[in-house]
Amino acid sequence: MKLYPAIDLRGGQAVRLYQGDYDQMTVYNADPAAQAREFIAAGAKYLHVVDLDGAKDDTTANMTTIAAIAKQGGLFIEVGGGIRDEARIEQYLSLGVGRCILGTIAVKDFDFTARMAQKYGPKIAVGVDMRDGLVAVNGWKEVTPEPGICRRCAEAGVQAIIATDISRDGTMQGTNMDLYRELLQISGLEITASGGIARMEELAELQAMGCHAAILGKSIYTGAIDLKQAVA
Repeated sequence: MKLYPAIDLRGGQAVRLYQGDYDQMTVYNADPAAQAREFIAAGAKYLHVVDLDGAKDDTTANMTTIAAIAKQGGLFIEVGGGIRDEARIEQYLSLGVGRCILGTIAVKDFDFTARMAQKYGPKIAVGVDMRDGLVAVNGWKEVTPEPGICRRCAEAGVQAIIATDISRDGTMQGTNMDLYRELLQISGLEITASGGIARMEELAELQAMGCHAAILGKSIYTGAIDLKQAVA
């Protein structure tokens, strides 16, 4: 199972939100590129980056920060947040980003998402962020009933789903194992678990059930999980 330490960007800083609430934000590092170097030093080979400003306001305010992280090398980087057209996909890939995550657009324009999945293959993932069984979009500000979105993605050729239970995100209360057991029943998808992972035992359980990857955020910033030990 691959481990993706997370850097969430807002105003050029590495931050964490509590349950996706922009008003409950903690700044963990004013230099995200330095944070990425710390992850490399701990043995990380992968990095999950979310442009919170892009997700919320459809801006590219953090593009230079993401470019600086990518330029350092040493990490396979996936980026999400505000990617809603092909031009931005191309822009990120040209910076050296390995994979772009489509979120809001997957709900708002599924046909576009299917075309991008066909064209870019493993360089596209779909981020499915859920709260109480509903899919959240536009920086988690809006929830919409979208039954079966993961199955639809698989049928359209999407290879990877990054699934987040927003109610667990940033809470350190443990992740939603039942959600991942359910999603792993869909054939043809690589499932990444995200949101609330707080203990090494959870990583072992996710690995045992066949999750492709797990994203670690607050747990590594607070020291609840030692990234070097987890990678090892």
